[in-house]
Amino acid sequence: MAGTAVAEVMAELAGLDDPKTRAVNERHGDDHGVHLGKLRAVAKRLKTQPDLARELWATGDTAARLLAVLVSRPKAYGRDELDTMLREARAPKVHDWLVNYVVKKSPYAEELRLAWTADPDPVVASAGWALTTERVAKKPEGLDLDGLLDTVEAEMKGAPDRLQWAMNHCLAQIGIHHPERRARAVAIGERLEVLKDYPTPPNCTSPYAPVWIAEMVRRQEGTPS
Repeated sequence: MAGTAVAEVMAELAGLDDPKTRAVNERHGDDHGVHLGKLRAVAKRLKTQPDLARELWATGDTAARLLAVLVSRPKAYGRDELDTMLREARAPKVHDWLVNYVVKKSPYAEELRLAWTADPDPVVASAGWALTTERVAKKPEGLDLDGLLDTVEAEMKGAPDRLQWAMNHCLAQIGIHHPERRARAVAIGERLEVLKDYPTPPNCTSPYAPVWIAEMVRRQEGTPS
């Protein structure tokens, strides 16, 4: 029954594949052509199906793996299973969705955060930093914020792209949510100049940490721009 369901879903995803969408996605490293809105509509219809999620993941297909994340039950996965899945998730969108929609809701999130942050693979380490950023904003108790800033200051400038982006996000969140460390966070951002020249569309906030921090603090305080 499950195999038939997977075949039906894979056929549906193939029918939704659009060359123009694929071309856009491939520029970001994501090798699929299914519009994410249509993918979410399929997931909404299928609802949560842990067994189907595992079958879809096992196909290795990027669109199928994105759908697998959406129909997953986060607590259905073991620690080692999540670790394996993250290492298999090389497409950026699959990696991001797995961390944000599954791992963050898993009882193993903190254990994996610590293991991944120390991992020599920079893509795996970026997932650890993403989980750390979540804690910086929502549950900072027990985190060594000064130690995180020390690491960012020493390593972010030369880090590979995905890891650098994750570290920069953490830096910005420390500056936004922890006023007592805001000046240092801004100073680190200004000195390293990571993502300073990143092309930012109109009405979007720059990922350059000093600008990002200033804008979010302005919004928090309700002051005009």
